[in-house]
Amino acid sequence: MARIRMPSTIVILFVMVQTGFLLFMYTRYSSLMPHSEQKPSQVHILILSSWRSGSSFVGQLFSQHPNVFYLMEPAWHVWVTMYQNSAKVLHMAVRDLVRSVFLCDMSVFDAYMPWKRNLSDLFQWAVSRALCSAPACDSFQRTDITSEMACKTLCGRYPFSKVEEACKTYSHVVIKEVRFFDLKVLYPLLTDPSLNLKIIHLVRDPRAVVKSREQSVKALARDNGIVLSTNGTNVEDSKYKVMQEICRSHVQIYETATLKPPHFLKDRYLMIRFEDLVKDPLLEISEMYKFADLNLTPTLKSWIYNITHGQGSGKKKEAFKITSRDAVSVSQAWRNVLSFQKIKKIQEVCKGAIDMLGYQLLDSEKEQKDLSLDLVLPRRQNQFSWSSFNPKH
Repeated sequence: MARIRMPSTIVILFVMVQTGFLLFMYTRYSSLMPHSEQKPSQVHILILSSWRSGSSFVGQLFSQHPNVFYLMEPAWHVWVTMYQNSAKVLHMAVRDLVRSVFLCDMSVFDAYMPWKRNLSDLFQWAVSRALCSAPACDSFQRTDITSEMACKTLCGRYPFSKVEEACKTYSHVVIKEVRFFDLKVLYPLLTDPSLNLKIIHLVRDPRAVVKSREQSVKALARDNGIVLSTNGTNVEDSKYKVMQEICRSHVQIYETATLKPPHFLKDRYLMIRFEDLVKDPLLEISEMYKFADLNLTPTLKSWIYNITHGQGSGKKKEAFKITSRDAVSVSQAWRNVLSFQKIKKIQEVCKGAIDMLGYQLLDSEKEQKDLSLDLVLPRRQNQFSWSSFNPKH
């Protein structure tokens, strides 16, 4: 299908005008709205993470829930259209797109996609169960566990208007994004009275992230260039400059949410470590569902067990797919694959994140190969919790 491309300057101007209008309307609405007004009927969940951190898996834990409308990285369209800009410059456009999607207003994609479009024009649409079942597609029921391949075969030609139609019928709208590097960028969404936003911050051991990224070097090259502000030049990140920025962003997000956070973050932030998730899936998923006001169904329990107790080891060709794997083995694979020299370099550029997020540094290759040595430290007793937070202190 032919795609219409517009110059980046025109798209940026369009987004700036749209943002100005939204800010004007928000200011007027905020001044008129009684403080006692109830929250919106829908719950909005943003899964905030970085590439190759297990976020696609976590996204599926929500996508397969019958009450959830889920989209995977809709801001991909922003970055593809305006790839010559930096991540910092694109933050505003990404935030505005995410807000519109949360409100089920899909006209925001007009700036980034062909005018005549089907479901299949939306990035990674087929991993969304909501777009593979009624009212988006008649081939599956809401309670079905859907597969990407079956959905692509049966639902791709449905009109794009079905995205908005389906979104409005769900109690929860969940978006997974890897293109936010500063929690403060999201403050306008957290204080927006039209949203009921909660943030799940998913992190993973940076050494495991590097191992996974090395399986997807070409696929990540353009995104790397945007992160490093290279004006559209692809980057392979052999010197771990992108990893350094990713680690910095995780520290910034975690510190902002836990050290003297603004009052509007109360009960709206949850940090999850991928390693804890694969070690005890039902416990961690139950915590995430409770945070999101969702119930864990018997069908989902069975699916979660099967998807985390397979025989797969996470091969290169499966890098962007959700398949049945031995999740614990996958999370430890980096210790057998990476050289100790690489590990030392990663530890140098990500030491702050490794320490703050609760991972153990390695001092030798012997420690690296000793898989009985658990590098995921217990959650600290003094770890921040909202129940102990007092804004007066």
